[in-house]
Amino acid sequence: MSEAQKIMMAVAAVFVIGFVMVGLSKEDQPIEQVEAAAKIRNNVAMQTMASEKCPPKIKEETGEQVFFPSAVEGDKETYVTLKWVGENADKGGFKNASCTLHASLGGISELIIDDKVLIKKKM
Repeated sequence: MSEAQKIMMAVAAVFVIGFVMVGLSKEDQPIEQVEAAAKIRNNVAMQTMASEKCPPKIKEETGEQVFFPSAVEGDKETYVTLKWVGENADKGGFKNASCTLHASLGGISELIIDDKVLIKKKM
């Protein structure tokens, strides 16, 4: 057997081993793992959507840009509430803002700025 044939056999063996390893890693996951991963993805999706939708709405209502919420509340399955403390309350800005997003509605379900309810959607 020549050196070229030996190299081709080694390369073929590496490919076969790679396919076997990929096939074995695709085994079915337990239901508990699938459910836990789905809950985490849902929570991340809700927080991402709230972080994208709430700050522009607060800026539209108050003229003040918000970045990072001071508090995040929620049940990690159905809703998330982001809260901000205003930095320019003495210059006409807001004191506090609260924005709630329900997963079933897919958008802002409640927006409260300085105890004034601006958006309130029924579930």
